[in-house]
Amino acid sequence: MDIAFYLKAVILGIVEGLTEFLPVSSTGHLIIFQNLIHFSTNSDFANMFAMVIQLGAILAVVVVYWQKIWESIIHLLPSKTRPLEQTGLYFWLMILISCIPAAAIGIPFDDVIETKLFNPLVVACALFIGGLWMLYAESKLRGSHTTTLDETCITPKMALIVGLFQVLSIVPGMSRSASTIIGGWVAGFSTVAGAEYSFFLAIPVMFGQALLNILDAQGCLTSAEWIGLGIGFIVSFLVALAVIGSFIAYLQKKPMKVFAIYRILFAFVVLGCGMLGLF
Repeated sequence: MDIAFYLKAVILGIVEGLTEFLPVSSTGHLIIFQNLIHFSTNSDFANMFAMVIQLGAILAVVVVYWQKIWESIIHLLPSKTRPLEQTGLYFWLMILISCIPAAAIGIPFDDVIETKLFNPLVVACALFIGGLWMLYAESKLRGSHTTTLDETCITPKMALIVGLFQVLSIVPGMSRSASTIIGGWVAGFSTVAGAEYSFFLAIPVMFGQALLNILDAQGCLTSAEWIGLGIGFIVSFLVALAVIGSFIAYLQKKPMKVFAIYRILFAFVVLGCGMLGLF
C-alpha cells in the first residue's frame, strides 16, 4: 500500500511542478488529480500535502532568482547613492502591498473556501471562464514590450492593482499566475515582468501557509505520510526548477493563448470525468 501511496505522491509532485507557474491553476489541477487517483481518504492531509508540495515549487523560484533576492537583502536600505525605490525594502514593501487584498479575504474565509470551492465542478467552471478571460485580456491588454522585472519601476498603485487581481485566484481553477499576469498588464507590467513579479508574490504566501499547515499537523502524521510529503516536495521542486526558465523564455516570444485553449479543453475533460463518475 505504501508503494502505491508514494507513486501517487510522485504523480502529484510532477503535476504541481508543471503547473505552479503556468497560467492553468496548480491548485485546480491538484484537486482534479487527487480525486482521480484517490490520493487520500484524509481530506485534511490531502489539503496539507497540496500546500507543502506547492512550497517545493516556490523553493525553485528562490533558487532561480537567488541573485535578485540576495541583492534585495544586501541593498535593503537606502543610501546616498541608492534611492528608496532601488532598495530591497521598497521591493518587498511592494510585494507586501500586493499580498494584502488576497490575505484580507483568504485568511478569514479559508475554511469556507476549502469546503465550498475545492471540488472538480468549481475547478472546471473556473478553468473555462478563466480561459475565455485570458483570450480576451491578451487581445486587449497585452503590450509589445518585453522588459524584465529588474527594468520595471514598480509603484504602490501597480502593486495594489496586481494584488486586487490576485484575489481572483482564491477560486481554485482561476490561477494565481494568470490573474497576476493579467493584473500586471492592467498595471503596466510587460508579460515577462508580470510573470516574474507573480513568482515573487508566491514566496511569502506559500511559505507562510505551508509552515502553518506543518505546525498544525505535528504529531498527527504517520511515517508514511511524512515520507510522502518529502517525495512530493522534492519532485515538485525539481520539475518546477526546469519549468521556470522555459516559461519565461516562452513568454518573451509567444502569446499565452495556448494556455487559455488548454484550460478550456481541460475544463470539458473534467466535466466529462465527472459525468462518468470518476470523481
